[in-house]
Amino acid sequence: MQPIERPESLSESVTKRLRAAIVSGDLALGQPLSERQLAGLLEVSKTPVREALAQLRLEGLVRILPQRGAFVFTLSQREVVEICELRQALEASALRQAMERNPASFLEALGAVVVKMRKARKRRDEKTYLTEDTNFHLCFFSHCGNTLMQQNYGMFVGKIAALRTHLAHKPQHTELSFREHEAMLEAVASGDAATALQVLDVHIARTKETYSAGVTDIAAADRPPDRRTGT
Repeated sequence: MQPIERPESLSESVTKRLRAAIVSGDLALGQPLSERQLAGLLEVSKTPVREALAQLRLEGLVRILPQRGAFVFTLSQREVVEICELRQALEASALRQAMERNPASFLEALGAVVVKMRKARKRRDEKTYLTEDTNFHLCFFSHCGNTLMQQNYGMFVGKIAALRTHLAHKPQHTELSFREHEAMLEAVASGDAATALQVLDVHIARTKETYSAGVTDIAAADRPPDRRTGT
Protein backbone atom coordinates (compact mmCIF):
# COMPACT_ATOMS: atom_id res chain seq x y z
CA MET A 1 0.00 0.00 0.00
CA GLN A 2 1.38 3.37 -1.06
CA PRO A 3 1.42 6.18 1.51
CA ILE A 4 -0.86 9.14 0.90
CA GLU A 5 1.10 12.18 -0.18
CA ARG A 6 0.45 15.20 2.00
CA PRO A 7 -0.65 18.18 -0.09
CA GLU A 8 1.54 21.26 0.14
CA SER A 9 0.21 23.79 2.62
CA LEU A 10 -0.47 27.39 1.69
CA SER A 11 2.35 28.46 3.99
CA GLU A 12 4.78 26.15 2.15
CA SER A 13 3.66 27.53 -1.21
CA VAL A 14 4.19 31.11 -0.06
CA THR A 15 7.60 30.20 1.39
CA LYS A 16 8.69 28.69 -1.92
CA ARG A 17 7.47 31.74 -3.85
CA LEU A 18 9.24 34.23 -1.59
CA ARG A 19 12.41 32.15 -1.40
CA ALA A 20 12.58 32.02 -5.20
CA ALA A 21 12.04 35.80 -5.45
CA ILE A 22 14.93 36.45 -3.05
CA VAL A 23 17.26 33.94 -4.71
CA SER A 24 16.55 35.33 -8.18
CA GLY A 25 17.03 38.92 -7.08
CA ASP A 26 13.42 39.90 -7.77
CA LEU A 27 13.39 40.97 -4.13
CA ALA A 28 16.55 43.00 -3.56
CA LEU A 29 18.93 42.58 -0.66
CA GLY A 30 17.79 44.76 2.23
CA GLN A 31 14.35 45.36 0.68
CA PRO A 32 11.53 45.89 3.23
CA LEU A 33 8.91 43.13 3.23
CA SER A 34 5.37 44.17 4.10
CA GLU A 35 3.10 41.32 5.16
CA ARG A 36 0.07 43.24 3.88
CA GLN A 37 1.60 43.98 0.49
CA LEU A 38 2.93 40.46 0.01
CA ALA A 39 -0.43 38.99 0.99
CA GLY A 40 -2.10 41.23 -1.59
CA LEU A 41 0.35 40.31 -4.34
CA LEU A 42 0.01 36.59 -3.64
CA GLU A 43 -3.74 36.83 -2.98
CA VAL A 44 -3.53 35.10 0.40
CA SER A 45 -4.13 36.15 3.98
CA LYS A 46 -1.34 37.57 6.12
CA THR A 47 -1.06 34.38 8.20
CA PRO A 48 0.76 32.20 5.60
CA VAL A 49 2.95 35.18 4.72
CA ARG A 50 3.90 35.61 8.37
CA GLU A 51 4.66 31.89 8.65
CA ALA A 52 6.73 32.00 5.45
CA LEU A 53 8.78 34.94 6.70
CA ALA A 54 9.46 33.08 9.95
CA GLN A 55 10.76 30.07 8.01
CA LEU A 56 12.90 32.23 5.73
CA ARG A 57 14.32 33.89 8.81
CA LEU A 58 15.54 30.46 9.96
CA GLU A 59 17.20 30.03 6.57
CA GLY A 60 18.92 33.41 6.89
CA LEU A 61 17.10 34.90 3.90
CA VAL A 62 14.98 37.33 5.94
CA ARG A 63 15.74 39.58 8.90
CA ILE A 64 12.90 40.46 11.29
CA LEU A 65 13.63 43.51 13.42
CA PRO A 66 11.44 44.39 16.42
CA GLN A 67 9.15 47.37 15.75
CA ARG A 68 10.67 47.74 12.27
CA GLY A 69 9.42 44.76 10.33
CA ALA A 70 10.90 42.23 7.94
CA PHE A 71 13.67 42.78 5.39
CA VAL A 72 15.49 40.69 2.81
CA PHE A 73 18.85 39.70 4.26
CA THR A 74 22.06 41.67 3.78
CA LEU A 75 25.60 40.49 4.35
CA SER A 76 28.74 42.02 5.72
CA GLN A 77 32.10 41.18 4.18
CA ARG A 78 32.87 38.99 7.19
CA GLU A 79 29.65 37.01 6.71
CA VAL A 80 30.39 36.46 3.03
CA VAL A 81 33.77 35.01 3.92
CA GLU A 82 32.24 32.80 6.62
CA ILE A 83 29.63 31.40 4.22
CA CYS A 84 32.33 30.55 1.70
CA GLU A 85 34.40 28.84 4.39
CA LEU A 86 31.34 26.84 5.45
CA ARG A 87 30.83 25.80 1.84
CA GLN A 88 34.43 24.69 1.55
CA ALA A 89 34.08 22.44 4.59
CA LEU A 90 30.66 20.92 3.85
CA GLU A 91 30.88 20.60 0.08
CA ALA A 92 34.33 19.01 0.15
CA SER A 93 33.11 16.33 2.59
CA ALA A 94 29.93 15.70 0.62
CA LEU A 95 31.78 15.50 -2.71
CA ARG A 96 34.27 12.99 -1.34
CA GLN A 97 31.56 10.82 0.19
CA ALA A 98 29.39 10.92 -2.94
CA MET A 99 32.32 9.67 -5.04
CA GLU A 100 33.03 6.90 -2.54
CA ARG A 101 29.48 5.75 -1.81
CA ASN A 102 27.42 6.39 -4.96
CA PRO A 103 29.88 6.95 -7.83
CA ALA A 104 27.66 5.83 -10.73
CA SER A 105 24.46 7.68 -9.79
CA PHE A 106 26.46 10.73 -8.68
CA LEU A 107 28.25 10.94 -12.03
CA GLU A 108 24.98 10.54 -13.91
CA ALA A 109 23.30 13.31 -11.89
CA LEU A 110 26.22 15.72 -12.27
CA GLY A 111 26.45 15.05 -16.00
CA ALA A 112 22.74 15.76 -16.49
CA VAL A 113 23.06 19.07 -14.64
CA VAL A 114 26.09 20.18 -16.66
CA VAL A 115 24.19 19.45 -19.89
CA LYS A 116 21.37 21.72 -18.69
CA MET A 117 23.87 24.41 -17.67
CA ARG A 118 25.50 24.29 -21.09
CA LYS A 119 22.15 24.59 -22.88
CA ALA A 120 21.09 27.49 -20.65
CA ARG A 121 24.32 29.34 -21.39
CA LYS A 122 23.85 28.80 -25.11
CA ARG A 123 20.42 30.42 -25.08
CA ARG A 124 21.54 33.08 -22.54
CA ASP A 125 19.00 31.90 -19.97
CA GLU A 126 20.63 33.23 -16.82
CA LYS A 127 17.93 32.18 -14.35
CA THR A 128 17.91 28.57 -15.52
CA TYR A 129 21.70 28.49 -15.52
CA LEU A 130 21.84 29.72 -11.93
CA THR A 131 19.21 27.19 -10.84
CA GLU A 132 21.28 24.40 -12.36
CA ASP A 133 24.44 25.81 -10.77
CA THR A 134 22.75 25.39 -7.40
CA ASN A 135 21.57 21.90 -8.39
CA PHE A 136 25.14 20.92 -9.29
CA HIS A 137 26.29 21.52 -5.73
CA LEU A 138 23.14 19.97 -4.26
CA CYS A 139 24.07 16.75 -6.07
CA PHE A 140 26.99 16.37 -3.67
CA PHE A 141 24.57 16.16 -0.77
CA SER A 142 21.82 14.09 -2.39
CA HIS A 143 24.44 11.39 -3.15
CA CYS A 144 26.73 11.62 -0.12
CA GLY A 145 24.68 9.20 1.98
CA ASN A 146 24.52 11.53 4.98
CA THR A 147 21.06 12.89 5.74
CA LEU A 148 22.20 15.23 8.50
CA MET A 149 24.82 16.80 6.26
CA GLN A 150 22.21 17.26 3.54
CA GLN A 151 19.74 18.86 5.94
CA ASN A 152 22.32 21.26 7.37
CA TYR A 153 23.44 22.41 3.93
CA GLY A 154 19.79 22.88 3.01
CA MET A 155 19.50 25.60 5.66
CA PHE A 156 22.08 27.71 3.81
CA VAL A 157 21.50 26.81 0.18
CA GLY A 158 19.01 29.65 -0.41
CA LYS A 159 21.44 32.28 0.82
CA ILE A 160 24.26 30.75 -1.23
CA ALA A 161 22.03 30.80 -4.33
CA ALA A 162 21.08 34.43 -3.70
CA LEU A 163 24.74 35.41 -3.50
CA ARG A 164 25.39 33.45 -6.70
CA THR A 165 22.79 35.62 -8.44
CA HIS A 166 24.80 38.74 -7.65
CA LEU A 167 27.98 37.30 -9.14
CA ALA A 168 26.13 36.36 -12.33
CA HIS A 169 26.41 40.01 -13.36
CA LYS A 170 30.19 39.55 -13.60
CA PRO A 171 30.56 37.73 -16.97
CA GLN A 172 34.18 36.68 -16.46
CA HIS A 173 33.30 35.07 -13.14
CA THR A 174 30.46 33.07 -14.70
CA GLU A 175 32.69 31.84 -17.53
CA LEU A 176 35.39 30.66 -15.13
CA SER A 177 32.77 29.13 -12.85
CA PHE A 178 31.29 27.03 -15.65
CA ARG A 179 34.72 25.76 -16.69
CA GLU A 180 35.29 24.66 -13.11
CA HIS A 181 32.00 22.76 -13.08
CA GLU A 182 33.10 20.96 -16.24
CA ALA A 183 36.49 20.20 -14.68
CA MET A 184 34.85 18.76 -11.56
CA LEU A 185 32.60 16.58 -13.71
CA GLU A 186 35.62 15.30 -15.65
CA ALA A 187 37.46 14.49 -12.41
CA VAL A 188 34.42 12.65 -11.00
CA ALA A 189 34.12 10.70 -14.27
CA SER A 190 37.73 9.55 -13.98
CA GLY A 191 37.40 8.79 -10.26
CA ASP A 192 40.02 11.40 -9.42
CA ALA A 193 38.80 12.68 -6.05
CA ALA A 194 41.96 14.68 -5.37
CA THR A 195 41.52 16.76 -8.53
CA ALA A 196 37.77 17.18 -7.99
CA LEU A 197 38.41 18.50 -4.48
CA GLN A 198 41.20 20.78 -5.67
CA VAL A 199 38.96 22.33 -8.34
CA LEU A 200 36.15 22.74 -5.81
CA ASP A 201 38.49 24.51 -3.40
CA VAL A 202 39.66 26.91 -6.13
CA HIS A 203 36.05 27.39 -7.24
CA ILE A 204 34.82 28.49 -3.82
CA ALA A 205 38.00 30.40 -2.91
CA ARG A 206 37.71 32.51 -6.07
CA THR A 207 34.08 33.21 -5.22
CA LYS A 208 35.14 34.43 -1.79
CA GLU A 209 37.79 36.69 -3.33
CA THR A 210 35.34 38.08 -5.90
CA TYR A 211 32.82 38.95 -3.20
CA SER A 212 35.51 40.59 -1.10
CA ALA A 213 36.79 42.62 -4.03
CA GLY A 214 33.33 43.88 -4.98
CA VAL A 215 31.71 43.76 -1.61
CA THR A 216 30.14 47.23 -1.89
CA ASP A 217 27.41 45.86 -4.14
CA ILE A 218 26.14 43.37 -1.57
CA ALA A 219 27.35 44.29 1.91
CA ALA A 220 24.69 46.70 3.06
CA ALA A 221 25.19 45.19 6.51
CA ASP A 222 28.55 46.94 6.71
CA ARG A 223 26.79 50.30 6.73
CA PRO A 224 25.12 51.85 9.79
CA PRO A 225 21.36 51.07 9.74
CA ASP A 226 18.92 53.68 8.51
CA ARG A 227 16.71 54.48 11.50
CA ARG A 228 13.74 55.00 9.25
CA THR A 229 13.88 51.59 7.56
CA GLY A 230 16.11 49.44 9.76
CA THR A 231 18.36 48.68 6.76
